[in-house]
Amino acid sequence: MPPPRLGVNIDHVATIRNARGGPRPEPLRAALLAIEAGADGITAHLREDRRHIQDADMAALKAHITKPLNFEMAATDQMLDIALAIKPHAVCLVPEKRTERTTEGGLDVVGAHDWLVPYVDELSRAGIRVSLFIEPSEAAIAAAVSIKAPVVELHTGAWCHAIEVGDSALAEREFARLEAAAAFAAQKGREVHAGHGLDYDTARRISELPQIEELNIGHFLVGEAVFIGLGEAIRWMRAAMDEGRADGS
Repeated sequence: MPPPRLGVNIDHVATIRNARGGPRPEPLRAALLAIEAGADGITAHLREDRRHIQDADMAALKAHITKPLNFEMAATDQMLDIALAIKPHAVCLVPEKRTERTTEGGLDVVGAHDWLVPYVDELSRAGIRVSLFIEPSEAAIAAAVSIKAPVVELHTGAWCHAIEVGDSALAEREFARLEAAAAFAAQKGREVHAGHGLDYDTARRISELPQIEELNIGHFLVGEAVFIGLGEAIRWMRAAMDEGRADGS
């Protein structure tokens, strides 16, 4: 069984650029370097407040990268229009609150079911693969199936945070939730992705799950790039994911 694909999220390259207000570092340059180092795709989140990625970044990525572009966005009419104009390979619908530092938790696909249906339908009719960033629960997966999203991306943040704070019992419970959710989603015919808070060790472990077909990782890789370079960080991540899949076989 092949290892999961690696989608590299370049949002925080733009965060660094925007802190100074100039043109560098360029998200597009980071994306091209990531692909050269082994990334299978590029992820970028165009937030409504444009705190990192800008509209011009999305257009440049679509025009110049040779791997799939995964456009993360909130389910709003403005973002729908932009996605339909850019026509990325994929769109991942995510929750978005202006007060958060980064995406916190999965999309409320149960409560927002009827709101999400037309967005998923219109993006799908345009030939764009749609995923929903959700909590690892059967209820969320069942709602995603009803909404007719072909892909679910499981939020790994709670598991990663439990590891970071040293709560091993909670970490094991959260991993069990992810394992059960991945199996349930695959049983329901969904393609299963995962992401948020992953590092080398957690990416290695979740890659053991045979249902996981893609990981999307950004902040950790941009942080590692400060010390070892982005290309090397991606090569190490790719190796960790390959090891995890081999261990799970």
